[in-house]
Amino acid sequence: MPDRDVELLAAALRRDSADLNLYANVLSVNLADSLPPRAVRVKRRRSVADRMAGREGTVTELDVALGERRLSLRVERERVVAEIHKEVRGVVLSRRQVGLDEWIDALAAALADAAAGSERARQAVERFLT
Repeated sequence: MPDRDVELLAAALRRDSADLNLYANVLSVNLADSLPPRAVRVKRRRSVADRMAGREGTVTELDVALGERRLSLRVERERVVAEIHKEVRGVVLSRRQVGLDEWIDALAAALADAAAGSERARQAVERFLT
C-alpha cells in the first residue's frame, strides 16, 4: 500500500478520536466486524443501567493483533493508555507506551500491511477510507 494511502487511513482513524469513548466504540465495532476472528478483542464495562437497558456497555480496552504487532488501547481513570507490542507466537518481545497519534499511525501501518495480503483486511481499510 502506498505511503499516501497509509496517511489517508491514519487520518480516517483520527477522525473521531476527540471523544475517546465514542472513538473506542466505533473503532472496536468497525475492526471487529472487518478483521479475522480473534484479531480484535474488546473488553467492556457494563453498569446496572446498561444491563437493564440491554446495552453492551462502555469499551474499556481494545486489543488488535495483526502479524507480529499487537496494539492495545485502554481507558484508565478517564485517561487513554496506548501501547504497541511486538509479539511472536504469543510471547511479548517488547512493549512500548505511546501517544494516541503514534498508536493510530501504527494501527494504520499494520492495517495497510494486512491489506496487502488479505482481501478481508483490504475491505476493512476501504471501509475506513469511505
